[in-house]
This record gives sequence, C-alpha cells and structure tokens, in this order.
Amino acid sequence: MSEGIDGLLSPAGQALLASLRDHDPADELAAATRLRRDHDADLVSAALGQARLRQRAVAKFGAADAYRMYFTPDGVEQATRTSVATHRAARFKALGVRRLADLCGGIGGDAIALARAGIEVLAVDRSPLTCAVARANAEALDLADLIKVRCADVAEVDTSGYDAVFVDPARRTGRGRTFDPEAYSPPLSWALGAARAVPFAAVKVAPGIPHEAVPAQAEAEWVSDRGDVKEAALWFGTTPGAVRATLLPDGASLCTAAPLPDPEVRPVGRYLYEPDGAVIRAHLVAEVARALDGGLIDPTIAYVTTDAPRPTPYATAYEITDVLPFGLKRLKALLREREVGVLTVKKRGSAVEPEELRRRVKPRGPNAATVFLTRVAGAPSMLLGGPASVAEPE
Repeated sequence: MSEGIDGLLSPAGQALLASLRDHDPADELAAATRLRRDHDADLVSAALGQARLRQRAVAKFGAADAYRMYFTPDGVEQATRTSVATHRAARFKALGVRRLADLCGGIGGDAIALARAGIEVLAVDRSPLTCAVARANAEALDLADLIKVRCADVAEVDTSGYDAVFVDPARRTGRGRTFDPEAYSPPLSWALGAARAVPFAAVKVAPGIPHEAVPAQAEAEWVSDRGDVKEAALWFGTTPGAVRATLLPDGASLCTAAPLPDPEVRPVGRYLYEPDGAVIRAHLVAEVARALDGGLIDPTIAYVTTDAPRPTPYATAYEITDVLPFGLKRLKALLREREVGVLTVKKRGSAVEPEELRRRVKPRGPNAATVFLTRVAGAPSMLLGGPASVAEPE
C-alpha cells in the first residue's frame, strides 16, 4: 500500500515533486506527457497526485509545511488545521504532559503540533498507507525523534505508560458523515473509556454534539478559527462540567462551569453583536451579553443588542441604522436611495437565501451595507447597518 509514497521518497520522486511545486493543475495532461518521457509513468502519476494534494493542504498547514509533507486524499480532508492542533498541543503542554498516545493519528497533523511543543508522541493508525505517510511527514519535518508511528488497531494499544491520550475517531462511514457518536470509528464510548484511563485526555467530537451527551467528568471546548467553527473536543483531567469557547488565531477563551440563564429580550438598540460560532455552540451567548450589558433581540436568536458600543473578542459589532418589518420591496427602495451596491446578507431565523435576496433587490451603487434577515420579538424583520468600530478603552 505504501509503494507510491516510497517512490516519492526516492531521489527521482523528490526531484519530480520539486519541479511540480508551482504546477498548474489545468496543465496536468501536458505535464504528464512531458514528464513520462524521462520518468516512470506510475511515479509521474503519484507525483502529480501528491502535487495536487499539497496545493490543497496549504490552507490547513501553510505553504512552508505543506510543500514538505505527504498526503492522502482522506488525510487532507480529515487532518486538523495547524492553528487548532497547535492550540491543543499548547493545552497539553500546559498540563505538564510529556508523553502522549495519539490514537487514530492519521497523517500526523496533530502529532506534528504535539512534537513541536516538545511532547513525545506515539501516533497510532490502522491503515498501512496512512502510517507510511505519517512516518514520512515526521521525517520531512525533522520530528522523527519525537514521533513514533505504529500501525495497529487502537483498541490493542496499551496507554498505561502515557501521561495523556488524544483520540480523533473517524466520523465518516461508507455513506458519508455520521452524526451518531456510536457510529464513530472507534465508537465514542470506547474513546471515552480510553480517555478515563490516563491522567489527561482530549477526544475530538463533532461540533454539533448535544450538550446533554457530554459526560459530567468532561470539559467541552468548541474551537473556531477566524470565525469558522472547526471542532469540539471533550477534555478530561481539566475542569469537569465546564464549557469553553476558544477563538483562534488570537486565542481568546471564554469558559465557565456554571452557564448563565438566557439574557432578557429587549428592543433593538444602536448596536448589534453577532457572537462567534464557538460561543454559540458552547451556549455562552448569555456570558457575552452580560459583559456587553446587552440583551437578545428575540428569545430564539443569538444576536445581542446594546445601546452603547463595548469591545469584546467574542462577537462582531455592527451599527444599526434601520429596523424594518421584512419586505423586499421596501428594502430594495432603501438600498436604491442610499446607493448601496455592495450588500452583505446575514441571516438567522429566516428562510430567505442571501443569493435570492441579492438577485431580487439588485443592489447598485458605490456604497456598502449589511442587512440582517432575522426575527425581532418573534416578527420577521430586517436590520440594516454596517460594521462598527469599537475600540478598547485607553
């Protein structure tokens, strides 16, 4: 299964990969024809495939690492983004972890971040090809002294000599993504048992995991990167019962073991705050509302409103100019009057699709605006405004 990787690790394979670093996939057929004149056809195919995967991987790993690493199609799709893996590694390091078993380690994305934090890692995966790729990545990034790769069933690995485990179960089946934790591979119940067997652990789960499914002994953390929720993890050995929202790349982290009750509903004020997705998933909107001295615009909608601007790393602020009942004709007239040509459409609690709205209102002009399609005290509404500048107090 690892023949393709072995070929790429050869001098000829390395030369091919170097020549394809800036390769345009649109020219792949011509490149394949040209390269096959002087190289083995199978090696050319493997190098072209790897070049495509490296280009895809830049978004997760950055160019400096992606063009030194090796990937499989599933590996690129399933690997943890470097920013998230680095954050998790830093948490393990702060807990005093020195040796960690990375179960279901994949191509080594998490192991790399852990090793760079100075943690000795045993990376376990049952796929021979995936293990070969993980070994190649450890070597390519000069981390082989800290990363040992074992091809095995994770259930057969003795973790008793380790300070911590990290388990990243596969959440896809032959029919696509699964939302049943017991359909994970390995099942979530097994992963939780492995987590409880060592002093510290983290188990990666789907961001949509119901709060009632989180074990009482675990801390649940939701992580976003530049506003996009990337993952959730259940931590053991930290703060049982706590919920946490961590926002990358800045690292702002909101955590509580006793979530506040829902905020009060109040009329839309001058400012509207859109909480980060990790805050919403962690059910910490009330904490943000309290810090802002704000309330909700609707009991079921996670928008916070205030009359005065206040800085927060946990939500994006907008200044609202108009609060209107939902109506496309009225919105179109208002946008035409204000010469709005760049329209950002946000929705929460509305069935209207942003592209359909843009098509119908036909924004034209030099100005920009943001419209929120939502509910205000139960009524379909439109809020018009734009990003607010909210500075930290001096």
